[in-house]
Amino acid sequence: MNHQDLINACRKDWDAYTKHAFIQQLAKGTLAQPCFLHYLKQDFLFLKQYARAYALAIYKARTLADMRKALPSVDALLDVEISYHVNYCADWGLTESDLEAEDEDFGTVAYTRYVLDAGMQGDIVDLYAALAPCSIGYAEIGRNLCNDKNTNREDNPFAGWIALYGSDEFQQSVAQGTEHIDALLADIDLNSSRGRELIRVFRTATRMEIAFWQQGLDAVEPVPRPLSLAL
Repeated sequence: MNHQDLINACRKDWDAYTKHAFIQQLAKGTLAQPCFLHYLKQDFLFLKQYARAYALAIYKARTLADMRKALPSVDALLDVEISYHVNYCADWGLTESDLEAEDEDFGTVAYTRYVLDAGMQGDIVDLYAALAPCSIGYAEIGRNLCNDKNTNREDNPFAGWIALYGSDEFQQSVAQGTEHIDALLADIDLNSSRGRELIRVFRTATRMEIAFWQQGLDAVEPVPRPLSLAL
């Protein structure tokens, strides 16, 4: 089996993730700013836990080769992706202190702790099955948005986000990581009990991605209610 088998096994959830209303509004440039700011803050907190999960991959690895393959992801997250995220957030008026002071939303806690728990309870393949929807999904989303003629590129405040995840650099990085995942999955029968378990892990993580988008979409500033003049 390979990563595409995992995607095909949970196609409905995968499409709900990669074509979520949050993404559609972002592509049009109509996403409400409070929703995007909430997402940016939660994504910072998510990336910190994501780095911990890749560090766990080194711990769970049984071979030196697998340990070495996990290390670039930890380094890239800590030195490149999180740094880029902090700089990008600064353009939206958010400082690193603001990001660090933010409380984790329920969806962020559920998602990140699920990934870590999957890795702690299972082996390195379980961990990568839980990690895969994020990187592979963002690459697909970025690629689709960049190739879609309906994506607003002229006056879209989120154009930088789209450009990042659609960039050749990001696409190539994810492709390299996906090759490693496919190598780990290669000897596993899709229809075996082990294959079905990995599908379950991948599907659950994909559903967590849906919830992560949704919590951003739900973060709309409440409309002030008029004061009652009744005595």
